[in-house]
Amino acid sequence: MTKALQAKFHGEMLALYDHCARIGFRPVLFRRLVILKGGVEAARELVFKPGTTGLERLVEANKTEFSMEAAMTRPEYRALFAPLDIKEAAKRLEGSATRERSRGRLTATASARAGQGGQGAL
Repeated sequence: MTKALQAKFHGEMLALYDHCARIGFRPVLFRRLVILKGGVEAARELVFKPGTTGLERLVEANKTEFSMEAAMTRPEYRALFAPLDIKEAAKRLEGSATRERSRGRLTATASARAGQGGQGAL
């Protein structure tokens, strides 16, 4: 069943490109990585890369359900990933609620910084 589950996840990762295109951006590099490495391997790699803008764009559009991270945390796909992968995906999703876009990177909002006693302000 693992091969079938991997194929299903791969198809879902490719479909994310189409969902994103409908809201105004095309994550071409994401799609290319999914095609080259497969959906599962691409997700394992990307979930730990800082500064990816795909999740940011989906947050702005209130469409995080179309994110790679959301797919990774779904019960039906948990068997494909290590607990650390799932934990990181969930952490990114949770963090996206308190972040804003800045120069292509997620940065903590002013209110989140204030809760840290001003730490993180430049």
